[in-house]
Parts: sequence; structure tokens; C-alpha cells
Amino acid sequence: MVKHVDHFHGSDLEKIEQVYGIKKEEITSFSANVNPLGVSFKLKNTLAHKIDAITSYPDREYTALRKAIAAYVHTDFSNIIVGNGSTELISLFIQIQKPKKALMVGPTYSEYEREVGLCGGRSHYYSLNEEKDFELDLEELKTELQSDVDLLIICNPNNPTSSVITRKEMRKILDICKQHGIYVMVDETYVEFATTMEEITSVPLTDYYNNLIILRGTSKFFAAPGLRLGYAVCGNDDLIKEIGKRQNPWSISSLAAIAGEIMFSDEDYMKQTKDLINTERDRIVARLSEISDLKVFPPHANFVLVKILRDDITSNDLFDATIRKGLMIRDCSTFPFLDNHYFRFCFMSPEKNDELVDTIVNVLKN
Repeated sequence: MVKHVDHFHGSDLEKIEQVYGIKKEEITSFSANVNPLGVSFKLKNTLAHKIDAITSYPDREYTALRKAIAAYVHTDFSNIIVGNGSTELISLFIQIQKPKKALMVGPTYSEYEREVGLCGGRSHYYSLNEEKDFELDLEELKTELQSDVDLLIICNPNNPTSSVITRKEMRKILDICKQHGIYVMVDETYVEFATTMEEITSVPLTDYYNNLIILRGTSKFFAAPGLRLGYAVCGNDDLIKEIGKRQNPWSISSLAAIAGEIMFSDEDYMKQTKDLINTERDRIVARLSEISDLKVFPPHANFVLVKILRDDITSNDLFDATIRKGLMIRDCSTFPFLDNHYFRFCFMSPEKNDELVDTIVNVLKN
């Protein structure tokens, strides 16, 4: 098992405040990977008028919310499971599967490994290759998918590499896993940010594979991490029923359910988000690529992974320099297979993005 050490997370603004003496309100978090537009105007304008909803219990089946999500992802609402953030659904799914040996495509999000460990399982990693820009090598992965693996976990687009697996490739992976009796959990938290989302999302495959569950949420794309609203898409009726049995009733508040119905129909907000991220991703990557001391890995999500090519400057040095300017990046040295020369940041407003890049350039000049 890969060891993880304490580290500042995108939500650790209070800790940052204590350590650096910077008010959290003055910190721009490039680490949290949250939509820089913030909550949509439509949601802000509408939800306040729905406050009376908290005087009654929400629909236990969350039918209206599930139908709104189903329309958004283009599937039947019976395939939708909602939860208190995607973390609840990850936990419930792993509790049910009880994998003895889980294979994860990494470096990736550490919560998967934690949940597998809590259920008594062992976690192993298939390591993405830096020389291939962290793109998946399907033939290499095949050799790792042995009969003793019972769960494959993939984050797509992957955090922190921002690399992707196409749906065509995912179908091949699912065919191999089906042969070996391996279940596949795909975390699509960042898929809405991808330019080629229609070629990446595995949601259409849930109609054909019963060994597949897809997880998504509203924390990143819809800028609502505090709402704690997540959902899963799955075509396996037995698994859906089993999750329903284990899940606490009313795990989502009335207001969160209403907020979801509003968000998933806000097409203007979605377009504005995609336009901003697509423009800034191309622009900032072009700026970074001109810096000889950095290696930029091609990003597909709303964040980019970068490697410092100098021995005398570490990712922690860069974190320290940027946070003192009120700009918080992610030191990636705690991710499996990455050392203290990798950092990650998400794309914010054009002005803030330029401020961050200018700060990075100044650090590298010294």
C-alpha cells in the first residue's frame, strides 16, 4: 500500500490561515479544482425562494431530482442513485463489493484506497507512465488485470494528471474485466470540463455492461462542494437495490434536492463554464509551455499537472511562494508515483491565472 502524508488540501483554508497568517477570504484556491464562476445566478436567484422546503421531508425516492439528472446525462432515471456527495456512494459501493484486491490507475485520488482499506481489502496501483504524458497503455493494463483482481478503479479525467481514457478504450477495458469477473468503478467528477466530453463519458456503456458504476457530483463543475450532492449511474438493478438498502434515508436535504433540479437544467451556466475553461486552458498551457524550467502535461480537465525541471526548486518551495501571494496551488508530492517536483493547479479567472503564472515565473528566475 502506498503511504500518504499530511498535506494541505484545497479545503484546508483554515489551516493555511493559521500557518501563514493569511485570511482565508483573501486566498484564491487553485487547489480545489472548483468552477471559478461560482454558483450559477439562476440557482442563487431561485433557491432563496424555496426555503420553506426545509419544513418537510424530501421525497424519499428523490424522483424529481433523479429525473433531472437522468435528462442531463441522457439515461433512464431508474439508473440514477443520489447520495450525500460522491464520497458516500464510493463508500457504499465498496462496502457492498468488499474487494479483496482493488487495482487503481494512478497516481490518483487517495479516497479510493482509504475506502478499500476500511473494508479489509488491499490496494494495488497500475502506474501511468510519465514518458507517455500519463496516458493509459491498454496493453500494459491488460497484464495487470489478473484473476485475483476483483475491482478496477479509474478516475476519468484523472486527478492529478488531467489525462483521459476514451469511451472506445473504456469498452475494451470493460470487456477484459467482464471476462475476469472484475467490477469497474469510474469516477467522472471532472468529465464535464473536457472539450471532448461526448467521446470520454462512459454513461452510454451502462446500457450494455452490468459490471460498471459511474460516479459524479456537483462539487467541481457546479461549484457547490458544500451542497454535498453526488450521484451514480449504473445499469445493474441488483446493485442499485443493494445500495438503496444500505443507504440512510433522506441522505440529501430538501434544499440540496431542489438545487440539483435547478443546476442540471441551467444550460447557460454550463456553456459559460465550458467556454471559460476551454479558453483559459489553451491560453495558460501556451504560456507555461514557453517556460523552459517546466514540463506541462496535456490537460483535459479544468486543471493541469506541471513538473519543475530544476533540482534546486521543489513543489513545496513553489507552494510557499505562491501562498504568500494569496494563491494556493497543490503540491503533488503526496500522490503515488509523484515526487516533490510536481504541482497542480486549476484554471480560474483570466486575471488570477495570469497572476499565478507571473508568480511562478518570478520564482523560477531567482
